[in-house]
Amino acid sequence: MTERDRRRVAGWLLVCAALVFAMVLVGGVTRLTRSGLSIVEWQPLVGALPPLSHADWEALFARYRETPEFRLVNFQMTLQGFKGIFWWEYFHRLLGRTIGFVFLLPYLWFLLRGRLEKPLAWKLAGIFLLGALQGAMGWVMVQSGLIEDPKVDPVRLSAHLGIALAIFAAELWLALELLAPRKAAVERLPRALPFAVFAMALSGGMVAGLRAGYAYNSFPLMNGHLVPPEVLMLEPWWRNFLYNMAAVQLVHRAFFWLLSILIPIVWWRARDTAAGNALLAAFILQAALGITTLLLGVPVGFGAAHQGGAVLLLAAAIWSAHSVRARPVFRAVHAPA
Repeated sequence: MTERDRRRVAGWLLVCAALVFAMVLVGGVTRLTRSGLSIVEWQPLVGALPPLSHADWEALFARYRETPEFRLVNFQMTLQGFKGIFWWEYFHRLLGRTIGFVFLLPYLWFLLRGRLEKPLAWKLAGIFLLGALQGAMGWVMVQSGLIEDPKVDPVRLSAHLGIALAIFAAELWLALELLAPRKAAVERLPRALPFAVFAMALSGGMVAGLRAGYAYNSFPLMNGHLVPPEVLMLEPWWRNFLYNMAAVQLVHRAFFWLLSILIPIVWWRARDTAAGNALLAAFILQAALGITTLLLGVPVGFGAAHQGGAVLLLAAAIWSAHSVRARPVFRAVHAPA
């Protein structure tokens, strides 16, 4: 690849990553406004068109009125209220379709023009397959809420979020590799940090899926306890980490405390770099958003910003992992001549 091709491909990947970031933000609003179950069918092609007439709206609303969510939760909703939740879910799906086209068409153009090296072409094909899996997982997630208990399964929600974050991370990492290929080894701690941030974001998906953020709205203790007594109330024990609000929120907080130790260490080793300072700033911002969201009882704006902050923190961790080179633990001390 020529240097010009590398810059072009990197720029395209950064645009795709920015769109995935927007997708996560819109997904957060969709979840917090309980809009995700407003479209009860998966129509990848036909569903790209919104309702164009009053009759179309009435038909969609009639399908929604057949769902358990309407019968048990939104039974007083009018057509106007339905439009409010419909547009969030519609925009979420439309953005997903847009991301697919923005990724696929340039990829085919670069590939057919011979602008991609073979290893890179295969990696990009893998990202596209992840995108297809993301769309399928989104529908599997929605299906889990179209039942008598109209709640999206938290595990499927976390998987849906996790695939989006994996796509974002892969696109950003490849873009950084194209713009500034690494020529030196990277320290183990910065290299492991993106995985820790990713795990914390997944635990946040579990908190969102169980609506555990509406409970234990105190910090740093959880209703006066470091470890709530009901944290292992379900049997068998492992179900607590999937379906127990106390256990799921405790795990999310544990990752926060872990990162509050690891990130300052990484920053100290990289405090003279833009990546290191961006990492510390992103963590402080995300911590402030998380604590504020919790104490205020998860308002929509702060909840969506907190979800977006997780993506920014992941981006900063990836940038640090790519930029921070291995250094000796002790600097050499030279005696004066």
